[in-house]
This record gives sequence, C-alpha cells and structure tokens, in this order.
Amino acid sequence: MFSASAKIVKPQGEKADEFESSISQALLELEMNSDLKAQLRELYITAAKEIDVTGKKAIIVFVPVPQLRDYQKIQTRLVRELEKKFSGKHVVFVAQRRILPKPTRKTRTKNKQKRPRSRTLTSVHDAMLDDLCFPAEIVGKRIRVKLDGSRLIKVHLDKNQQTNIEHKLETFTAVYKKLTGKDVTFEFPEYVL
Repeated sequence: MFSASAKIVKPQGEKADEFESSISQALLELEMNSDLKAQLRELYITAAKEIDVTGKKAIIVFVPVPQLRDYQKIQTRLVRELEKKFSGKHVVFVAQRRILPKPTRKTRTKNKQKRPRSRTLTSVHDAMLDDLCFPAEIVGKRIRVKLDGSRLIKVHLDKNQQTNIEHKLETFTAVYKKLTGKDVTFEFPEYVL
C-alpha cells in the first residue's frame, strides 16, 4: 500500500507520470512523519502539474472536489511543508472540477438531465479563483473590458491575509492564466467607510 502511487487516484487506465508520483510520495512521507497524519490518511490527489512563473516554478495540485474542504483545513501547514520539500517552489491546491458543454439542440437527447450550474464554465472558473486564493477571501471583483475587447479581471482580496500571500500573487496570476486563459490581477484594496 505504501508505494508512491498510494496518494494519487487517476481515472481508469491512466498512469501517473513521474512528477505526479513525486508529489504523491511527498504527501505519503508527510503522512508518515508529521502531525498531519490523521488528516492526511483519507486524502488523495487526482493530478499535479508544474508551470513556469517568471523564472521560477510553481506546482498545481489537483484534488477531488469532495475532499477540498478537508484539504483547506490543513492547507496552510501542508503548503508550508511541501514548499520546504520542493525547495521553495510555490504550491497551490485546486479542486478537479468538470465543465460540461452548453446544451445545444443536437446534444439535448444524449443527456437527459439538465446541466447543473456548478458545471458551467463560468462557475468552474470562479470556484477555481476561490481555491487559488485560499486562505485569503475574495471580497470584490471588477472586470475591465478594454477597447480592443480584451478583459482584465481585478480581484480584491481580504487584507487580513495580505502578509501570508502577498509574495504569491504572481504565481496565482500565472496559474489562473494557464488553467483558464483569463488575465487576472490581485489587489488588497483600502476600504474607506
């Protein structure tokens, strides 16, 4: 049971690649040796990717949606430990969500059920943004449409977490661009009441 593939569950027939196995192995070691043992025992990941962020690397770990809450309970400690293991690469956790295509006249007969709102592209992309920014909370969003039609999403984050995640904002932007193709900037607005 305690092999590198113990902490990663792929869809049928798919094999975990070398990088995913290394993440899985790291989680397994943490489960064995750290105080996160009880929380990590039930948890696993579905995939992992490595992307370039302005000269350094970032690791995106995909987890099953039902387990996201449990991951978020230990996320700050888990990220700290994983970043130690992978020599300072930024680690982000994102739930593996499915986007269903918009039903058209042709596809209506295939799927008898109505497409749930949580499977629409918009809601998946919004939820992804929430996952990325955790533990900071999104307190506001502005979408700026430029004259050439391109959009820029400005995301306002909660100031309470500014010290914890300020150094990661570039990573968040790059990861979101890679996963969704949308440009996003993060800021900590000063609210004057």
